[in-house]
Amino acid sequence: MKDLDFNADKGTLLSPPLPLLSFFISILHYPSPDSWLPPNVLTALAKEFLSNFADANGEAKYTSILYKDLDEEFLRRVTENTRRYIEIFAGAIDELLPEPTEAFHDDDHDILMTQRGEDPTNSTDGSDSRQKMPPEIKRYFEVYIRAPSKGRPFTIREVKASYIGQLVRIAGIVTRCSDVKPLMQVAVYTCEECGCEIYQDVTARVFMPLYQCPSKRCSINKTKGNLILQLRASKFLKFQEAKIQELAEHVPKGHIPRSMTVHFRGEITRKVAPGDVVELSGIFLPIPYTGFRAMRAGLVADTYLEAMSVTHFKKTYEEYELRGDEEEQIARLAEDGDIYNKLARSLAPEIYGHEDVKKALLLLLVGAPHRKLKDGMKIRGDLHICLMGDPGVAKSQLLKHIINVAPRAVYTTGRGSSGVGLTAAVQKDPVTNEMVLEGGALVLADMGICAIDEFDKMDESDRTAIHEVMEQQTVSIAKAGITTSLNARTAILAAANPAWGRYDLRRTPAENINLPPALLSRFDLLWLILDRADMDSDLEMARHVVYVHQNKESPALGFTPLEPSVLRAYISAARRLSPYIPKELEEYIATAYSSIRQEEAKSNAPHSYTTVRTLLSILRISAALARLRFSETVAQSDVDEALRLMQMSKFSLYSDERQKSGLDAISDIYSILRDEAARANKMDVRYAHALNWISRKGYSEAQLKECLEEYAALNVWQIHPHTFDIRFIDA
Repeated sequence: MKDLDFNADKGTLLSPPLPLLSFFISILHYPSPDSWLPPNVLTALAKEFLSNFADANGEAKYTSILYKDLDEEFLRRVTENTRRYIEIFAGAIDELLPEPTEAFHDDDHDILMTQRGEDPTNSTDGSDSRQKMPPEIKRYFEVYIRAPSKGRPFTIREVKASYIGQLVRIAGIVTRCSDVKPLMQVAVYTCEECGCEIYQDVTARVFMPLYQCPSKRCSINKTKGNLILQLRASKFLKFQEAKIQELAEHVPKGHIPRSMTVHFRGEITRKVAPGDVVELSGIFLPIPYTGFRAMRAGLVADTYLEAMSVTHFKKTYEEYELRGDEEEQIARLAEDGDIYNKLARSLAPEIYGHEDVKKALLLLLVGAPHRKLKDGMKIRGDLHICLMGDPGVAKSQLLKHIINVAPRAVYTTGRGSSGVGLTAAVQKDPVTNEMVLEGGALVLADMGICAIDEFDKMDESDRTAIHEVMEQQTVSIAKAGITTSLNARTAILAAANPAWGRYDLRRTPAENINLPPALLSRFDLLWLILDRADMDSDLEMARHVVYVHQNKESPALGFTPLEPSVLRAYISAARRLSPYIPKELEEYIATAYSSIRQEEAKSNAPHSYTTVRTLLSILRISAALARLRFSETVAQSDVDEALRLMQMSKFSLYSDERQKSGLDAISDIYSILRDEAARANKMDVRYAHALNWISRKGYSEAQLKECLEEYAALNVWQIHPHTFDIRFIDA
């Protein structure tokens, strides 16, 4: 291997046209004062200028400079010895950087630099290299070198010893994140005897402080000058340590996931949080053990990744920035009158049926705005849904798909989760040896979705940990001297089987559901999915499943299902709205709620527990529907759809009750319309109202039209030929 000439490489950086490149590298990572533009805005402006600025011939001037004479050999040297080349780039930028046109507001730094500039001979005599001021003290910028984005990223187990010192790109999930703490980069000492300033570069996590002055003056006087560490004159960097773990799909059979330590320095700290799926580019480096571990380890060293850039696979809704083409696509979708159905059917199109279940899951993703009252009281906006059904109705598959669509989500199972694993555990921090809180699944899913499968298999003691999270959206801890409250603003999606594996129609709903009323009332929708034998639907489902197995895609839906990325973009735009309920709907919602309570009071075996939380659920679902329409106000149609979804969640039970009572669909629809008209004391019924009433009971529009024709032939009522409004004939 030929010798590397770093000075020649630095000369290459300083020769045209690379001064332009170096200057823009410094601009992109310049931490700006408060009076300047934010760093991300500066980055975007610089990138746009570099890519779009055209010369007199109309060609992209700077893009051609960047790629015209790309030296492959130089690129290889940079990627294989990145740590050294960062110093070379920083040195080149130091020489190229012009004098600042505006002074930085840093009083301590200004005073120290002014003092050193006025009397350079007072603080140094030039006898020792440690008396020369390191360039890091004067730098206001940071240099990061990103790995090339072409090709797939490495998994953690693919990064071996041959990659030591090289620039690599790794994908994984963040499992732990430390607090951001100051890390000393340059230690500055002052001698008590001669007054000289001594500088010490700190390149590792630990260092041995200097105690004896190395200056010429102290050696001539034969005085061992005592050095005092000057913290205000020293240079500190922001430092954060994180742990990333292999993604589940990258782990070979029979192996456990591997993890790797990652160090973040400077401006890229606070970019990740536990639970984030990220792609990191950085330098793979060794680090020796310290203390007693070094005695046991011997020559073996640990490894870590010095992070250079962070890319999130799925951004949170708040961080999602819509591009121009995405905004146009969302605007087109919002104008579509059938967007509610299309979005719902785009969720897990490979799963047959469950249209209303998918609509409920779509509303779970959208959510309602959180309400904060003047006295500090909070009303949650997240929806909680429980899917309870017979085996084989695709509950777990729906959960998995929602996890893939949601930008922040955690999946866990009932038997594999303890109360501590769901809320928070107290552990010893390996860095500081202090007792710290380790967030559980509900805390990791903050501002996201927590999917709990096999909810019925959880121990009762573990299940009680969820009660506080579902309503107050906090986790209160009093363990090991730590008393605190953690945020858990999460929407819970649970899947469970009935008490005896399958729903037993001979028993009451309360016996079948077998969950405490305190927990049931916290779910906005408890969806009962019963697997009933029906010749037509079973044939359709079998054909659907066979088609999916043959073609590895869902049958034609009549439109192209939306990709998860488009769904995320649409939902992120919808979640920015905060719809309110107009005055004219107050009485309508109150009447609907009171009628549900009356129906439940008359029933011997009620299907659900209707409380004031049910009223809040109606308001939340209505607000989520208004968000989907990009509307600032809730409409009556939103409230009707919310009530219909609540009724349809028990549709399987209603159909079985009707079979037991011997009522066919046509007769039952007639009874519903007659009772509602008698209650309102009206002889005329609008078609829209009739459709709304029967939809809540689980009937379709086709069945309503059949009923209208049949009873019109019997002269029970008259039908308007155009609007289909109903007028009862008073016999």
